[in-house]
Amino acid sequence: MRIGLFFGSFNPIHIGHLIIANFMATQTDLERVWFVVSPQNPLKPKKTLARDHDRLHLVRLGIGDNTLLRASDVEFQLPIPSYTIDTLAFLKEKHPEHEFVLIMGADNLGSLQLWKNYEQILAGYDIYVYKRPSYELGEFASHPRVRVFEAPPLDISATYIRDCIKAGKSVRYLVPETVWEYLESGSLYH
Repeated sequence: MRIGLFFGSFNPIHIGHLIIANFMATQTDLERVWFVVSPQNPLKPKKTLARDHDRLHLVRLGIGDNTLLRASDVEFQLPIPSYTIDTLAFLKEKHPEHEFVLIMGADNLGSLQLWKNYEQILAGYDIYVYKRPSYELGEFASHPRVRVFEAPPLDISATYIRDCIKAGKSVRYLVPETVWEYLESGSLYH
């Protein structure tokens, strides 16, 4: 099976994430998309992250009954910080029956040269990129393993959502209804 790996903090998951994942699962040659919840991105500070299992729970709530999408905690079993190349090697060994494709935004493609062993990623894996407003695709956009897609553009960020929650403002319709209900009933991000 050809599976797209959508790595991220998902802090919290929002409708932009789900729209991109659903687009990749239904309008490309991918058969499934896995949301790989990262305990810590080595290029981002951990201090603003909700607990790993809380973010994983929100991803599961957001996905609901969509059988094309799956929440993955694979990086919870690996050393922190999480390096994509290490996760890919682990998944390839654990699931040799699958072919894995990376899904990333233009912002990540533009900074790919900062990733650990990015040359191995480019040599061994296809990368499906969705354009993001205000971000350039960078030098790797024409690489033979990179495909750029015109997914519906939504300029929503998890940072904006967290800021709204801290300020006591509604995030309804920015996150899936089930995620909104969970966030409203607890103290996460307050």
